[in-house]
Amino acid sequence: MLYLGRAPGPALAARVQAACRAVEQVLGADLIDLVPSYTSVLIIYDPLRSDHWSVLRRVRRALRQMGDAQCSDSVRTVVLPVYYAPEAGADLEALAARAGLSVQQVIDLHSATSYRVYAIGFAPGFAYLGPVDERIAAPRLATPRPRVPRGAVAIADRQTAVYPAVSPGGWNLIGRCPTRMFDPHAEPIMPVGVGDEVRFEPIDRERFLALGGEL
Repeated sequence: MLYLGRAPGPALAARVQAACRAVEQVLGADLIDLVPSYTSVLIIYDPLRSDHWSVLRRVRRALRQMGDAQCSDSVRTVVLPVYYAPEAGADLEALAARAGLSVQQVIDLHSATSYRVYAIGFAPGFAYLGPVDERIAAPRLATPRPRVPRGAVAIADRQTAVYPAVSPGGWNLIGRCPTRMFDPHAEPIMPVGVGDEVRFEPIDRERFLALGGEL
């Protein structure tokens, strides 16, 4: 396990992403998988090809050579379309009322922010994004829904996410995204990775359906 810091944030997320690329290069065929998270990277290597000390030595060398420029250069911006509406986001009106804002103000605040991908978990393609503007931050639902639709855009505390598949969930739903967040038959299988920057672009109902969205 490679620990790169303690407090999650955009700069650390970029460093995690840059570290993954550096480790991939130095370990090559010895590497089985990398699992990045908020402040760390799990390195899974082939013990039949290499040993702990060899991996440690190469990873340390890669980190020494990794400068701040590489961290900033690794940031990629991904734009995801979102249909914001009560029919697409069951909690949109309630969240707006609780925040003392109009529905349009919630949409404007959510789509005006650039979010960093801090981690991918819970389900394949479920990217934890943040930070959400504190004016629209909202606690998780007291009782999770047994079925959240694929593509649901949601807020929990100061994080936001897109549900990649139908699943249970307790986040506040505010819209829906037609982009598939996980497709094992696509290349790449996910449109975002840890360290990437994500922006949400409001679209209308017609555009949402034309892009393959489902209501």
